[in-house]
Amino acid sequence: MEKIDIDCNRGVVAKTGSSTGEVEYTYREGCCKLCDYNYLKGVPDQTGADLFEVRFKNTRKGIYVNASGQNIKLGDMVIVEAATGCDLGIVTLEGPLVARQMKAKGLDPSVIEFKRIYRKAKQNDVEKWQAAIAREQDTMIQARRIAAEMGLDMKIGDVEFQGDGSKAIFYYIADGRVDFRQLIKVFAEEFRIRIEMKQIGARQEAGLIGGIGICGRELCCARYISRFRSISTAAARVQDLSLNPQKLAGQCGKLKCCLNYEVVSYQDAMTRIPRVQEPLEFKDGLAYLRKTDILREIMYFSYDKSADSDLFPLDAADVMEIIRMNRNGKKPDSLKVEPEPAGPEFITAVGDDSISRFDAPRKRKNKRSRGGKKK
Repeated sequence: MEKIDIDCNRGVVAKTGSSTGEVEYTYREGCCKLCDYNYLKGVPDQTGADLFEVRFKNTRKGIYVNASGQNIKLGDMVIVEAATGCDLGIVTLEGPLVARQMKAKGLDPSVIEFKRIYRKAKQNDVEKWQAAIAREQDTMIQARRIAAEMGLDMKIGDVEFQGDGSKAIFYYIADGRVDFRQLIKVFAEEFRIRIEMKQIGARQEAGLIGGIGICGRELCCARYISRFRSISTAAARVQDLSLNPQKLAGQCGKLKCCLNYEVVSYQDAMTRIPRVQEPLEFKDGLAYLRKTDILREIMYFSYDKSADSDLFPLDAADVMEIIRMNRNGKKPDSLKVEPEPAGPEFITAVGDDSISRFDAPRKRKNKRSRGGKKK
C-alpha cells in the first residue's frame, strides 16, 4: 500500500510506492496559499508566454522567465535562479494571467530583469530539496534558543531553506530595531549555511502559518491578501460594532483585516443619515433616537428616553424633513402615524410557501376504540 504525505507549506503531495519505495512529488493546488484562479486558462493569448509564477514555501512567490526551452506547465517542479546558487519551486500560474498579475503588482516587464528558470527538477534535485526541508524544524528551534541566550528581543517565526541547501531565510518578528549582526555570525557557525534575516509583521506571520478564521473560512492573509492596510478602531465605530478587543482581534492579535471590507459602504450610507443631537418634536411629545440601521438607512425613535420597548422606524430622509420642520417652529402630528419605511427585505425564491411543505404528512390516528372493533 502506497504512503501519501501532504506538505501544505509548499503545496505538494508525496506518494511513496509500496513495491519500489520511490517517492513521487505532485502539485496540490488546494494547499497553495495566495493562489490565483486562472480564469483565462485555454485562452489563445501569447502575452507573457515565457513568464511563469513560481511558488516556494508558504506565501513566497516570484515571476520567472523560461530560459530553458523546455515545455513547462502548471504544477511542474523547476530549478530557478537565486541570488546565490539555485532554488526549487513549483509553477503555480501560467498564461496571460501572469501579465495581468504583474500589472496589478506594478511590475513593468520592460524595466525589470526577471530571474530565469533553468530546467525542470530531476530526482536528484528533489532529494536534495527534501533533505534541506528536513533541517528546517530543528534549525528553527536551535535559532530560537540562540536568540534567547543572546538576550535579543525578537521572535523567530519560521525558517525556509533554499532548494540546494546552501542558504536559509530566517523570518523574525520584533517590535523595534534589532542589531543581529553578531547573531548572523553565530548562526553561520552553527548551521554552516548562508543566512538571510527577514523581518515580518504579526499579520504576515499569520499568513505564513495559515489557519481557519472565526467565519469558518481560510484566513484572508493566507488566501489572497498580500498588501496589508492599516486598520484602526474607527472602522469598527463607523460600522457600529462593539469595541470588544476579543471580538475585533484576529488570530494574529491585531485588528481583523475584514473590518475594512465594508467601511466604504457604511461611510457612503452615513452621508445620507442626519446627525440627531436633540429629540424630535411632535405634537404628542418628544421622540428620542434609540438606534440606527445604517445600511437600510432607517432610524428608530421612542417616546421613552430610557426604554426600547416601543420603537417607531423612520426613513433617514423623513428624519431630515422633520428636523427641518422643527427648526422652522413646526411640529408633525405624531410619530405613530408616520408611514412605515420600505426597506429592502429578504424574499425567498419560492415565494411565501411554508417551510414544512416538504415534510411527510402525519398519519391520522384510528378513531376506533382500543377495546375492540366498532360495532
